[in-house]
Amino acid sequence: MTAVNASPRLASRLVNGVLAVKPLASLAKHQARTMMIKRAESIGVYWREEVKALRSRCQPNTQLAPNAELSPDWEADLARIQNPALEYPEYYLRPFHAYDEGNLGWEAAMEVEVAAHAVHARIWLDAGAQGDAMLRQSYHDVLKAQLSTEPRDILDLGCSVGMSTFALQQVFPQAKLTGLDLSPYFLAIAHYRTPHPTSPTWLHAPAESTGLPDCSFDLISACLLFHELPRTVAVQIFREARRLLRPGGHLAIMDMNPKSDVHAKMPPYVLTLLKSTEPYLDDYFTFNMEGAIASAGFTPPTVTCNSPRHRTLVAQVC
Repeated sequence: MTAVNASPRLASRLVNGVLAVKPLASLAKHQARTMMIKRAESIGVYWREEVKALRSRCQPNTQLAPNAELSPDWEADLARIQNPALEYPEYYLRPFHAYDEGNLGWEAAMEVEVAAHAVHARIWLDAGAQGDAMLRQSYHDVLKAQLSTEPRDILDLGCSVGMSTFALQQVFPQAKLTGLDLSPYFLAIAHYRTPHPTSPTWLHAPAESTGLPDCSFDLISACLLFHELPRTVAVQIFREARRLLRPGGHLAIMDMNPKSDVHAKMPPYVLTLLKSTEPYLDDYFTFNMEGAIASAGFTPPTVTCNSPRHRTLVAQVC
């Protein structure tokens, strides 16, 4: 493994300078998105067709017009899941993943799954469309090896459209799952895809201030969340997780590994595309997450490399 310096490396600083120029940043975002769509379709994930089908709530093989209308049922689902009193924190209102509105829109929500398949297709050689499932399985293997008893109540922080939540439900079928996210658009899709009305359940709230009762969960999981946060918010989430966990409960995090050779040796062009869609990446890569977790009232977390570019941290309530 190659350690990451406390300050961004030279290539990263040069990239930051490029992205400070708005037209260049916009071009980088466009290039990143185009590359993702091409990669998805090269592995048999037909990005445009799947998104059109989801917008219209039709089967993927249905013939639809290029400008297929958004089904009115989506707005009803949004109203059902959204907390109208919620005030979005400032950090969440920045553009994310090449979307100017960030995660607060239908386009971002409806492209989450196809994007995940594209991003994770090359983690392992020839993984292709199975790369995302392989990544989640590698995380679950670490979890099962470290949990002495199966959790009864699980909170999935930053659950997005529910991919991580549904996967955890398969691993722990007897557990009660709650998926939490700040985007009601993501949650509307998660709700739509819920096979049973009682589990998982979905909560529109910030992970750092959930409003849930003390000591409510045995396991709190967060997949691919923390690289999208400033470290000040991450620290707040660790403290909130400590409040929510029962004695002996576990916090588990699976995310990008800042010490991975893959990231350390990333070509400047690719790094530019990545950072154009991830505004808090420098903060995440220089954050002592293990120390912050321990300071929040947990045992020092175990750190397991579960893919060539991801790690899993598991800590227990002290």
